[in-house]
Amino acid sequence: MKAVAYNIKPYEKEYLAKANQKKHDITLIANPLSIDTVDYAEGKDAAIVFTDDDVSALVIRKLAALGVKYIVTRSAETSHIDKKAAIIYGIKISNVPGYLQREAITAEELQAVANHTIKTLDLWQQNKCVGKACTCEKNCTDHPLKKI
Repeated sequence: MKAVAYNIKPYEKEYLAKANQKKHDITLIANPLSIDTVDYAEGKDAAIVFTDDDVSALVIRKLAALGVKYIVTRSAETSHIDKKAAIIYGIKISNVPGYLQREAITAEELQAVANHTIKTLDLWQQNKCVGKACTCEKNCTDHPLKKI
C-alpha cells in the first residue's frame, strides 16, 4: 500500500521503519496535513495523520480527489477528522484505540503506535476491517470491507 505520513517528528521515523519492514511504500512528511500540503497524498492509498493535522471536509474532499481511500490517525482521538465528509467521500478511518496522548511518551509507546499504524495498513491492504480501531461509523467490525 502507498501511504503518506504527515506531521512526522524525527524521533518517530525509526519506529515506523521498524514496524513497516518495507512492506508499504510510506512517504514521511514533517509538515502537518493542511490544504497547502494535501498534494503530497497524490497517488497514495492512505494518509497517516495526527491530532493537530487539518482533516477538515475541504482537505478530505481533496484527499479523495487525489485517490486516498484510507486515513489512519496515530492517536485515539478522532475529533480532528471530519467523519461525515469521510463517509461522503468513501474514505475509511482508523485510530489507535486506548492510546493516551501526553507530553512524555516512552519508546515502547512510540513503537506500539507505529506497530498499530502498520497493522492497520496491512489489514486494509487485505481488504479486512480493522476491528476496534475502525472509526468510520460503518459498523463493519470483523466483517470484510466492501469495495467502493
